[in-house]
Amino acid sequence: MLTLGPVAFAAPWLLLALPALPILYWLLRVTPPAPKRQDFPAIALLRDLPAPEETPQRTPWWLLLLRLLAAALIIIGLARPVWGPSGGRGGEGPLLIVMDDGWAAGADWPDRTAAVEAALTAAAREGRRTALLLTAAVPGPEPLRATGLMPAEEMAGRLAALRPKPWAPDRSAALAALTAWREQNPGPFAALYVADGIEHAREGDAFTPFAAALAQGGALTVARAEGRPTRLLPTPRAEADRLVVSLRTTPLPVDSEAVVLARTGDGRTLDRAVIPVPAGATEAEAALPLPLEIRNQVVRLDLDGVNGANATVLLDERFRRRPVGLIAGGATTAADAPLIGELFYIDRALSPFAELRRGTVEELLQRRLSVLVLADRPITEPRERDALARWVQEGGTLLRFAGPRVAESPDPLLPVPLRAGERQIGGALSWEQPQRLAPFPEGSPFATLAPPAEVTVERQVLAEPSARLTGRTWARLADGTPLVTQEARGAGRIVLFHITANADWSNLPLSGLFVDMLRRIVALSAGVAGAEGEAPLAPLETLDGFGRLGPPQPGAQPIPAARIEEEAASPRHPPGWYGTGVAGSEATQRRALNLGAGIPAPRPAAAPPPGTRTQAIGGVPAERDLGPWLLALALLLLVADLIVSLLLRGLLVRPAALARGVLAPLLLASLLSGPAMAQPEGNAALATRLAYVLTGNAEVDEISRAGLVGLSDFVNRRTAAALADPHGVTPGRDDLSFFPLLYWPVLPDAPQPDPAMAAALNAFMRQGGIILFDTRDEGSGEGFSPGSRAALRRVTRDLVVPPLATVPEDHVLKRAFYLLQDLPGRFAGGSVWVAREQDRANDSVSPVIIGGHDWAAAWAVDARGNNPYATVPGGARQRTLAYRFGVNLVMYALTGNYKGDQVHVPAILERLGN
Repeated sequence: MLTLGPVAFAAPWLLLALPALPILYWLLRVTPPAPKRQDFPAIALLRDLPAPEETPQRTPWWLLLLRLLAAALIIIGLARPVWGPSGGRGGEGPLLIVMDDGWAAGADWPDRTAAVEAALTAAAREGRRTALLLTAAVPGPEPLRATGLMPAEEMAGRLAALRPKPWAPDRSAALAALTAWREQNPGPFAALYVADGIEHAREGDAFTPFAAALAQGGALTVARAEGRPTRLLPTPRAEADRLVVSLRTTPLPVDSEAVVLARTGDGRTLDRAVIPVPAGATEAEAALPLPLEIRNQVVRLDLDGVNGANATVLLDERFRRRPVGLIAGGATTAADAPLIGELFYIDRALSPFAELRRGTVEELLQRRLSVLVLADRPITEPRERDALARWVQEGGTLLRFAGPRVAESPDPLLPVPLRAGERQIGGALSWEQPQRLAPFPEGSPFATLAPPAEVTVERQVLAEPSARLTGRTWARLADGTPLVTQEARGAGRIVLFHITANADWSNLPLSGLFVDMLRRIVALSAGVAGAEGEAPLAPLETLDGFGRLGPPQPGAQPIPAARIEEEAASPRHPPGWYGTGVAGSEATQRRALNLGAGIPAPRPAAAPPPGTRTQAIGGVPAERDLGPWLLALALLLLVADLIVSLLLRGLLVRPAALARGVLAPLLLASLLSGPAMAQPEGNAALATRLAYVLTGNAEVDEISRAGLVGLSDFVNRRTAAALADPHGVTPGRDDLSFFPLLYWPVLPDAPQPDPAMAAALNAFMRQGGIILFDTRDEGSGEGFSPGSRAALRRVTRDLVVPPLATVPEDHVLKRAFYLLQDLPGRFAGGSVWVAREQDRANDSVSPVIIGGHDWAAAWAVDARGNNPYATVPGGARQRTLAYRFGVNLVMYALTGNYKGDQVHVPAILERLGN
């Protein structure tokens, strides 16, 4: 390869033809003279009888220059010039590409892959073979290993299928993989290391030893982001009236800020917090003050403008604040008296974790309430008793503390019958020494708590012995008498502490154990399992490297509930939701595992070894192949040369006559016709074409356009149909009646169509049009991801969609042109949904087709006619099937249920037999 400034030549040997241009000069300089026009009179003939001296006609210098320029452009164009070529990696031997594909790479993944693509293009020009080594561990028992050597073109296909992983890279394992690869491929090599620029907190996992090992093999280039911070959202801190969100980041030399969005499960943003980050700071925080009803709807926090698992925090029930009502048995003014008040210790225990309310029973039950605490307050009025009983049946938790009043006047809203009187030191029912607490039994929400030895009970209200007492006991004293009992009633629960809520009967309210016990009861009121213990929590949904929730990743394992808060994200335990039940169901109990829970502030990696070439990723201009442009310009010059040559020979009408005879009448006709006769370029009524819905996302709209362009070209080449270029449309504003098929990529944040848009789409389907909804969610099995389901519900809420079913084996879509078994796109698997066969409307043609295979990306072609997006896992065969499905889809839209006619059955059976 020859490089001259900003231009490189992939076939420089063709430039040796340039010295031959002088030879062309002698071949092109003679042009036959044009015929001479002569009037007939004989006197003129007699005058010309003497033979004049004749000299050969010479080619005009400007025409000769035109021909030489065309020849030079052909030679240079065939030499494959490239403008702005990416430099080679230098060195000798193959090219080893190393990528940090952990959590820190998700924010700028497109820039990283662009840097690798540029290196692969340069390697293809140089004829180098390539290998790939990723530093993040893969799910499963297989260790890290580099790929074998392969052509750069084949490696480019693998690169398109790579995605970042939601855990940290393991450079120590990558170093072992590099050592094994060098043993299999001895000799020098060049390396491109696309690093994330972060020192990850793992022993022996430093950046410098790994980079030094790469530099030992030959020329090393380290590509990483410059001037761009790496940021991480840790678990927020829940306070009484707010959520305190914090940020960990690599330091910047100037002041900056970050925006954290509080979102619901369906993606709605409820609030935002702006976190100012001073220059040089590695941590910062801000508050999210939200009302209780709104705060409890927040399911996740996202760092605005950053894609990755590091920019997402999932909030489970540990971050919910529950409304708790407090009622004392005695005077209201004395209930909060320091150290002796009946509500003093309860208030101090619950105020950091719950919203506390005061009032009468009637006032408290008028608003939503999770727990109602009665401190030695008997329920004597029938109206109060009935209201509390209904509230408990509907799901409330009634927490009661015994005392002299309850002992004297027991009521039906108690979990167990009580004995008359109290048990105390020196009494009739007495013990000689204060009793300690026994270990909490299994099945109790306090099972994982350890009772302190200093906690004792001097007095209590006894429960009547019964066969059901053991099953209703959550805590006991050392002699076996119940201390905390409970009973489930309807959807709610009644819990009774057999002691007072102050320190009169026990020093339990003075201990931290009292706080933990009350907090677990409040959490239990919200439907959270309080006694998971070591029970494993299965993965329900996990985050990918871009921070998107989806089905559990392959290899994800359950986590014991007691360890989930300390567990670090890994291939076995990726960040996401863990719990019991089925993801998305009402009975699901979820716990969140977040990436940032145990990761310190990101620390920039050390400088690469001396002699290493560094490269900044992002903003690198793409190479431009100048060859086609130069050849096209040479072709235009040759056409101009042909026209000039014919004019010089008199074989063409002169321009003046052409203007008078042709151009003038055309100009006059255009002036007379006026603007009303003009047709807009690309009018949809003049040709059959496909259409796609404009989403407002430039990248997605470009994929839709390129996909329908590729599909239209394939249909034109393989069938008798003639499709023009596709159009992007906005239903409700553009006329849809010209299009037989409408492709609609449904984004997770797609808004609900307005009334005009919904009316236009319903009219389009009613008149025979077909809408292909594509959720692009990588073929998520039998269903769709939660975000896709929510988006489909919003988009189709006002549309007249018939009952749907999966495409049956004998559906016309599978035999309209090609006989197909599956209908893949860029992704394979999953189901495609059409109108049920029982729906005979529109001649049994389904107006709606729904899937998630990303068909447009599989059909897409770029300006060079290449397919820019990989089809996984089937490769080229899968892309061919995707094109065939597109042909069947177009035939289905153009001919309807034509192939469903029984007259075609013999031909189809004959083909199937062959």
